[in-house]
Amino acid sequence: MRLAENLPVLAALPDVRRALQEQGCGVLIAPPGAGKTTAVASALLDESWCSGQIILTSPRRVAARAAAERMAEMVGERPGQTIGYVTRLDSKVSSATRVLVVTEAILVNRLIEDPELPGVSAILFDEAHERHLDSDFGLALALETREILRPGLRLLVMSATIDGARFSRLLGPDTPVIRSEGKAFPLRIEWLGSSPTERLEDAMTSGILSAWRQEDGDILAFLPGVREIERTRERLEQRLPQAPVLPLHGQIGPAAQRAAIRRDVDGRRRIVLATNIAETSLTLDGVAIVVDSGLARHAEFDRAAGTTHLVTGLASQAAAAQRAGRAARQQPGVVYRLWEEGGHTGRPEFAPPEIETADLAPMLLSLAQWGATDATSLHWLDLPPKESLASAERRLRAMGALDDENRLTDWGQKIAALPLDPVAGAALLFGARRGDADETARLVLLLQERGLGGRDSDLLTRLQNWQRERGQRAETARQLAKGWAEKARRLASQDIADDCQPAVALALAMPDKIVRKRDPGGEHWVSCGGRGYTLDPASSLTREDWLVVGDAQGQAKGARITAAAALTTDDIETHLGSQIERRRTLRWNDRESRVEARLERRLGAITLASGPDPEPDRAAIVDILVEKALERLGTILPSALLARAGFAGIDSLSPSSLEKSAELWLRPLLEGRRDLVLDPKHVEDALLAMLSFPDRKQLDTDAPQEFLSPAGTRHVIDYTGDDAPSVEVRVQALFGLKQHPVIGRTPLLLKLTSPAGRPIQATRDLAGFWQGSWSDVRKDMKGRYPKHRWPDEPWNEEPSLKTKNAFSRGQK
Repeated sequence: MRLAENLPVLAALPDVRRALQEQGCGVLIAPPGAGKTTAVASALLDESWCSGQIILTSPRRVAARAAAERMAEMVGERPGQTIGYVTRLDSKVSSATRVLVVTEAILVNRLIEDPELPGVSAILFDEAHERHLDSDFGLALALETREILRPGLRLLVMSATIDGARFSRLLGPDTPVIRSEGKAFPLRIEWLGSSPTERLEDAMTSGILSAWRQEDGDILAFLPGVREIERTRERLEQRLPQAPVLPLHGQIGPAAQRAAIRRDVDGRRRIVLATNIAETSLTLDGVAIVVDSGLARHAEFDRAAGTTHLVTGLASQAAAAQRAGRAARQQPGVVYRLWEEGGHTGRPEFAPPEIETADLAPMLLSLAQWGATDATSLHWLDLPPKESLASAERRLRAMGALDDENRLTDWGQKIAALPLDPVAGAALLFGARRGDADETARLVLLLQERGLGGRDSDLLTRLQNWQRERGQRAETARQLAKGWAEKARRLASQDIADDCQPAVALALAMPDKIVRKRDPGGEHWVSCGGRGYTLDPASSLTREDWLVVGDAQGQAKGARITAAAALTTDDIETHLGSQIERRRTLRWNDRESRVEARLERRLGAITLASGPDPEPDRAAIVDILVEKALERLGTILPSALLARAGFAGIDSLSPSSLEKSAELWLRPLLEGRRDLVLDPKHVEDALLAMLSFPDRKQLDTDAPQEFLSPAGTRHVIDYTGDDAPSVEVRVQALFGLKQHPVIGRTPLLLKLTSPAGRPIQATRDLAGFWQGSWSDVRKDMKGRYPKHRWPDEPWNEEPSLKTKNAFSRGQK
């Protein structure tokens, strides 16, 4: 087959042919512009082993179509003859097609449908460095096909920037790594720096205008997403009204994508604003300048929330190199970078493999269809993370697609038979069972094709918009949805006769994404899965009470709803009634410090109705009360008793011991209650009842509760203070006492008071007090309380609290 003679990769073709002839596998490393994408596959068609088709994978639909069109042009044909392509929304293929360019997902589906790949002689994995999940998965499946079913199947991994040795070991110990030279056009780098206060679209507009004025040639600018592209486009069209400003991303149609790739028909300089879709595989004719924002957006799966959201971060060094290379593919070029040169080495060297960040449920379902129950048994460059696999297994089992052994159930077989992710497949089958496969298929496709039908958050509005669209992309998408619907009808014959809206089918497939409004404005929502969501207050969906969320962006807590469909209360009651539970709940009301018993109807975490429970689980109430009591044990336990026990050395009444024995003494106190308002006397009696006879005797002996004064009065001994044990007693009650009272061997602190109960003095040496400071106290007290006795020698007096006159009368 005729090939362009000036492609550098042609020099490496003899080594490629030898590797595939002798080892059956190879790794080709060729710089951007070497021609590996457009030249290698065609060059292998005349090999003796190549009696069938060669499949060339491409990371993106745009690149697949562009590569096939370029290859067909090189051999003087139209796409669909010798060179064809297949993507989800577009294809050009015939019985004469020998080289078929497909997206990585198409290859995976083809391998799953027929692992032997009849009629296929070789698979070429292009741009393998991007490490998309479908690329890694397709390679793992192809290796197993080659190992078990098709030893003669040839495999070639190709890229500009990969670790060739790692891929060589994966393909086989004798797999050669072949290197090709590239076109060495000079490339200049300009570092524009960045400002944290400047909006990205303003910084990009400024950088593009500088390049426009200072350089020659077309400009390719890299931005993280569609929104940033549109904002930058608006600014540039105002500043450069005569220049074509063209978007390049996956949401525009094939015609617009071709216009961005090819030179302007009128010879004008143009500006192409692209996502990372243009990083690899594509050659944009006429581009000599790249303006790089330095940002990249990728999908990341949140296992906790069960949602995939887009994350914007720094583009890796490898991605920056690929982007810069777009400027020097056809002539000397320049790249303007919106970051500082000193910060370049701080960027990650490579983006993480998608297998580390993606939702693995679709892959796991395909593996079950393949017949593998253990994902780690395949040949992977990087093993799937265990946590991600476990999360995927749980969700697939919950929807009934896998059994406990990770084998497909009958329901799982039907889901896997559809070319959709598990949730979308289940939704389509639910719709087909209820007689609404067509609308459900269109709704499901909207969730997978960004931009189709507009960007309204209301999926049903987008559905209506799409129905009115007349472009090629819209019509192709309608035909694709129609095919899905027909297949779903064959898989799941209608067995439920009801008027089911497509939103209901979506809700049945992912009930945890059903949300209910939490505030009158419709900005805050709560899901059946227990997660919180937010909605743009300007959205028409704020008027609804119920939604099913098709897509949300941001972290799990407060993720922003970007696509949803409205549900009614009747939809919930009629179609999801089997999932509504009647549940008894017990809650701790912290404000009132009591247990509330409610009888509720719930859809997951959402309460539909609630009222008092007339027959609550009393044992469960006590469990809650015990738990809450233990959290505040210090406020419940009688401090005086615990201090006595501590003084006496009774370990069974220590706080730690009482916490361990709470079931014995605390639970009976809480029977029949809803709160923790306990009578302290009852608590004390319960604790004393816990003591053995020897411990109770030791407590009363070593830490008596009361002090009996010589006058016969009883006084509670305080064991709680720093000066414990202590007792407060009127000094007259101690007359006649010569020796100081003790508790065991500890002198009792006597807090002496006047007849009016006012403090006089505290002492642990009563005899010393009598002999010492008593005389001064006596003089002061005699003047204050003249009716009471204040003898010179109180230790020789009879104790009594009576006045002098009353005491004298009692003596007579």
